[in-house]
Amino acid sequence: MILNKFASYLVTKHIFEQELVEQASRKMLEYGESSAGALAKILVSDFGAVHDAVYEALAKHYAFPGLDVEVEELSSQQEEECKAILAKIPEDLKKKLLYHKIFPFTIVKKDREALQVLASDPTDKLIQEIVEQSPYKRIEIYWAHLKTIEDLIAKLAPQKNEFLQLLEEAGQVLTDIDDGSSGMELNEQALDEEINKSLLVNLFEGALLEAVSKDASDIHIIAANRNTIDIFFRVDGKLQLWHRQEGTPPEALSAVVKDRSIGVDRFERDTAQDGFAQRLIDGHLIRFRISIIPIVSSEYDRRFESIVIRVIDDRKVITDFRKLGFQEQAEREFVKSISTSKGIIIVTGPTGSGKSTTLMAALHHVINPSVNVLTCEDPVEYVIKGARQLKIGHKMTFDQAIRAILRHDPDVVMVGEIRDKITADLAVKLANTGHLTFSTLHTNDAPSAISRLYKMGIETFLLAYSINIIIAQRLVRKLCVHCRRPLSQEHWPAAMAIGLSQEELEAGSIYEPVGCPKCSNGYKGRVNIAEALYFYPEVRNEIVKSINDIDEERLRAIAERHGMLSMRASGIDRMRHGLTDLTEVLFATAED
Repeated sequence: MILNKFASYLVTKHIFEQELVEQASRKMLEYGESSAGALAKILVSDFGAVHDAVYEALAKHYAFPGLDVEVEELSSQQEEECKAILAKIPEDLKKKLLYHKIFPFTIVKKDREALQVLASDPTDKLIQEIVEQSPYKRIEIYWAHLKTIEDLIAKLAPQKNEFLQLLEEAGQVLTDIDDGSSGMELNEQALDEEINKSLLVNLFEGALLEAVSKDASDIHIIAANRNTIDIFFRVDGKLQLWHRQEGTPPEALSAVVKDRSIGVDRFERDTAQDGFAQRLIDGHLIRFRISIIPIVSSEYDRRFESIVIRVIDDRKVITDFRKLGFQEQAEREFVKSISTSKGIIIVTGPTGSGKSTTLMAALHHVINPSVNVLTCEDPVEYVIKGARQLKIGHKMTFDQAIRAILRHDPDVVMVGEIRDKITADLAVKLANTGHLTFSTLHTNDAPSAISRLYKMGIETFLLAYSINIIIAQRLVRKLCVHCRRPLSQEHWPAAMAIGLSQEELEAGSIYEPVGCPKCSNGYKGRVNIAEALYFYPEVRNEIVKSINDIDEERLRAIAERHGMLSMRASGIDRMRHGLTDLTEVLFATAED
């Protein structure tokens, strides 16, 4: 293929292998991009290339000078100058610049004064807004290592959580609360007074803010004992203790959460409750779905509750289907399946496997002004522009919503979940009356989804000719590209047992996690592993021929002859590309 100038530069300077550059170039064209900056971004995000290696090459290609700064050796005078420069830049612009790792550093004096700007990507168009929105009308752009800029931000312009700052300044939130006489429940009036004069509100608001900052998907608030609360964040699929609050009754923080949420009763402690909250954070409206359930503990005289808060950040919604990162054949067959006018697309996997993310991207792929897209969800998490979304509630049941959708002239329908024969029958009816239908199902793999539907009572003929594709997926943690290392020899036998060769291991191309300041225990982000069971004619014939039961192994064998990767094979492929490690793949595919 014909490479653009930057791609050719990367190959001729032996910075990257030609095959990798060509793959990235093809991916870039699929995204409808053609610039050098787009190629650099794809090399880092989709192919795990080291950020500094790519962007240093980009800087040299465009003749931007580089600058090394020893952050720890800056004098107090230099630090004050940097802070003075930042103070003259509008707050909104400053936040954007620091988020994009662009740092206005110092004033250089030559013929005229100019602002020296350090950037990890010197081609970022945001840099020009400094000239447009600040007093600095002349700038000189320098490339700098990503860590240098991060260190400068941490030292000279740390992004502060004002709620947590107030908490630190005030010290302990609640101390020596009278937890009632003779071991009885906390006195409601006394508890209310303590809440009002405490900074528990700051703890709750600070947790919301910090969860968004740390890219957490959920916040868990649980009672550790009668006067201690643990707050966990789920980051990259794993729970991590974020804060332990001692000297505070768990009921007090539960009451604060309820007071500052919508749809929950502060004084109800004996039943499950669902509510929500929303906050403007960094200029974006972030929604929080709140689930509260009563729990039993050894403190028999107390009524504790477990609180889980789902962070719903629309900025994280993937609208470009190709950015989901499916492997080549799975992506090709998925696109083919959703590019028709009818049929069912089923995404299956356990809770937290990315099913909703995949469906959102698939819906965005088909949405356009010429089609009526309807969704039926419980609850509605993300607002989908161009779709009409129905919320399930006590006044509209799932069955009622589906029947209403059938009378509402749909072209594309998303059914949140096929949960029983009624919803399965309706999904089949939609598909057979010329509607493209998206849904989810809870099964371990793709062939077992067919068995599940058959056991619900769907005829084999309808199964065979109403479904386009079944995608089964999991999410595995991505290795940090800054600190990963070749797999230790002690783990080679386990790696070879799942199909990796000794040559691959000796070449050092299979990695394991280490851990560094840029990641969490050696991991940063997640990537999917998936098996895509496309309904080829052979697959349809095998289903139709089934009499008493679905032969899942025969279906799997047929699909694998057509090139389908099993879940484990998909994981091994991710390992070969340096994206994940043996532990993650074995954990995610334990049933294989």
